[in-house]
Amino acid sequence: MYSIRFQLLVPRTTTRNHQTTLSYLNHNLASTAVSSISETNPSFPYRNAEDPAKTLPNLLSNCTSILHLDQVYAHIVRTRVLEVYPAPFHWNNIIRSYTRFNAPIKALYIYIAMSRAGLFPDCYTLPIILKAACQCFAINIGRQLHSIAIKIGLELNQFCESGFINLYTKAGEFENAMKVFDENPERKLGSWNAIIGGLSQSGRAKEAIDMFLELKKIGFLPDDVTMVSMTSSCGSLGDLELALQLHKCVFQAKSLEKSDILMLNSVIDMYGKCGRMDLAYSVFSRMEEKNVSSWTSMIVGYAMHGHVEKALDCFLCMREVGVRPNNITFVGVLSACVHGGKVEEGKFYFDMMKNVYGIRPTLKHYGCMVDLLGRAGLLEEARKMVEEMPMKANVVIWGCLMGACEKFGNVEMGEWVAKHLQELEPWSDGVYVVLSNIYASNGLWREVERVRGIMKQRKLAKTPGYSLATSSN
Repeated sequence: MYSIRFQLLVPRTTTRNHQTTLSYLNHNLASTAVSSISETNPSFPYRNAEDPAKTLPNLLSNCTSILHLDQVYAHIVRTRVLEVYPAPFHWNNIIRSYTRFNAPIKALYIYIAMSRAGLFPDCYTLPIILKAACQCFAINIGRQLHSIAIKIGLELNQFCESGFINLYTKAGEFENAMKVFDENPERKLGSWNAIIGGLSQSGRAKEAIDMFLELKKIGFLPDDVTMVSMTSSCGSLGDLELALQLHKCVFQAKSLEKSDILMLNSVIDMYGKCGRMDLAYSVFSRMEEKNVSSWTSMIVGYAMHGHVEKALDCFLCMREVGVRPNNITFVGVLSACVHGGKVEEGKFYFDMMKNVYGIRPTLKHYGCMVDLLGRAGLLEEARKMVEEMPMKANVVIWGCLMGACEKFGNVEMGEWVAKHLQELEPWSDGVYVVLSNIYASNGLWREVERVRGIMKQRKLAKTPGYSLATSSN
């Protein structure tokens, strides 16, 4: 959570006489604002023939960077345009511009300034500022906004309602999200999409599917947003029968007015996770337009199921048609190299990612490389990569290296890796089990006994494995 302390203010309600006076003043100011301000302030960006109320939206929309936007906002403050034109519309444009540049903290500050200027938010302000609150996980700010919405009667507005549902689901407060959802008996599709999307993104796939069935039952037609959430839920369950049914719903949700590329990409991903790359390829090959996500979904799907050559061929075709890969694409490519044991190719693509495309490796990329080197028995190279990483290795990376030590019976490195794993997860039994196996493979039975003694002393027991069968019925 950010250290900045916010204080959201509910504007003071003015009396009728005061409102009349303000309205009169604003009318007179609006008629003379440009000429008077231009005469007293040469730096004013609007010339005599221009109306700031008309040019301000264009100025904001033409901003190309956060610095440019800061300069425009500084001009607005210095020339007091928002005092002459105090409508929420202009404040909303400024807030929206900051959220467009992923500057949610600044967007929240603009809203605070708007409140202190004595303006209530409208049905356009709240959804924008709720998006900013979600971006920086300012959940307490969101709760205050909810109180303000109730005070001014906007809590049941369809856009505000879906914004509050998004806020609470991102915070993991599903009970509050459901309360918001249930309070409005005349909820719109946007609210359904918000609750289904929140459940899907939080790993509650079955609940998301149940909500989708309820939506269908009461007569709503799902749109592309609904179907992206549903295909994601289905992919996480790996339910092929459900995937085939949802694909039919995708056809029904297609719109001539909007591109269906996002929806079709999610279908490719769904079939890949369900193990049917033939169906994924069928969807992919028929797409009129393909973007980096389309290609990446195919590469990741092939890599996931061990189709190494197909994954690498797909990556080659992607580059040949001029589509620039992103960091997720390279995770798929490196994963394919891991499955195929292609060490030299993996090194080549890792270097390509850094030097050709200028993509900074993340923990996932380093994890793939450590796994690749470890499986090939190049333990010293794997160790060197871990030590030279610009960030600290996580449990996954240490686990890959520990598995390689077990495979090749490397006691010295196994002990070194075990120390790091014990620091990260002192409660885990896995590191002790693997270390015991390494000792046993080298005939070090006293060390095996010592490790098992530590496990008993700390009351650590190996968790038994299990299988789980799922059904669409």
